[in-house]
Amino acid sequence: MEGPGNAVVRPRYWLHAGLFLLTCMTTFQAGAAQFASDRAGVEFSATLLAILLTHEMGHYLMARKHGIPASLPYFIPLPMSMGTLGALIRMRAPMDRRDALIDVGAAGPLAGLAVAIPLLAWGLTQSPLIEPALVHPGEPAMIEGNSILYIILKLLTKGMYLPSGGLDVQLGPMAMAAWVGLLVTFINLMPIGQLDGGHVAFAYFGDRHEKGSRWLHRGLLLVGLVVLVMLAWEARAIGLRPGSSLAHGAMGAAPWFTWALLLLGMRRISGGQYHPPVGADPLTGSRRVLFWLMVAVFVLLFTPVPMREALAPPPGSVP
Repeated sequence: MEGPGNAVVRPRYWLHAGLFLLTCMTTFQAGAAQFASDRAGVEFSATLLAILLTHEMGHYLMARKHGIPASLPYFIPLPMSMGTLGALIRMRAPMDRRDALIDVGAAGPLAGLAVAIPLLAWGLTQSPLIEPALVHPGEPAMIEGNSILYIILKLLTKGMYLPSGGLDVQLGPMAMAAWVGLLVTFINLMPIGQLDGGHVAFAYFGDRHEKGSRWLHRGLLLVGLVVLVMLAWEARAIGLRPGSSLAHGAMGAAPWFTWALLLLGMRRISGGQYHPPVGADPLTGSRRVLFWLMVAVFVLLFTPVPMREALAPPPGSVP
C-alpha cells in the first residue's frame, strides 16, 4: 500500500486485529451488562460489529476501486456505554476527484444499512411490547429515539406507532445493536467537515461546503438547545420541579453538544479547516443522483432525541 510521495506504507495487521479484538470484548461486556446475559452480550457484539465492519469495508473497497490508498479499519473500543466509538479508515493520499469523493463517502453508510436494516427488522420481531413503567417500578426507563426509518420498521413488525398508549417495544440485544447502527450512520451522515456526509456534501457543493459546514456546526448547538427546552417544557407540564425538568432536557440534548465538541476537535486537528480541497471537476449525473439519495437517507435516519428518560408524574401529583 502506498502513501503520499509514493512511500510504501506497510499495513500494521497486528494493530488492526488487536483493536478489533478489544472492541469485541468491550461490546460484549456492554451487551452482557445491559441484558444481564453472556449470550445476549455475544448477540449484541456480533450484530454491532457486523454493521460497523461492513460500513468501513464499504469505504475501503470503494477507495481501492478508485485507486486511493486506504488503511484497513481501525476499531475504537470503549469500556462503557455501547462498548465502542465506532471505527474508521485512514486515506493515505488526498482524493482529487469529486466523483471518487462522493463514492467513497456514500459507500460506507449504504453498506452498513444493508446489514443494519434487516437485522433491526428481525430483532424487532423478537422484541416484546411492554409497559415501561411496570418493568422497573419507580425507576426511569430509557426510551431510544425515533427516526422515520425506525418508525416504519416498527409499524411493519408491530403494526402500530411506538411508543404510544403506554406501550413500547423492549429491544432485545440484536435490535438494540442494530438501532445503534442506525444512529451511528445518522451521525456519520451529518453534512459537516470530514464525516461521511461531509464528504458527500463537499463533492456536490465544492468549496462552498466550508462555509456551509461552519453554519451547520453552529446549528448543532441550536438543535441541542431546542431539544433541551422542549424536553424540559414537557417535564414541567407533568409536574416535575424546574431543576429536574432542566436535567431531563439536558440529558436528551447532550448528544448534540457532544457532537459539536467532537467536530470542533476534528477541525482543529485538520489545521482549522473542515474539509481539505478537492479537484474542481464537476460531478457526473449519476453522482448527482447519488447525492440526493444520501440526502433522503439522512432524512430517514434523522433522530432529534437519540435517548431520553421516560417521564412519569411525581408521586402525589394530579394527572
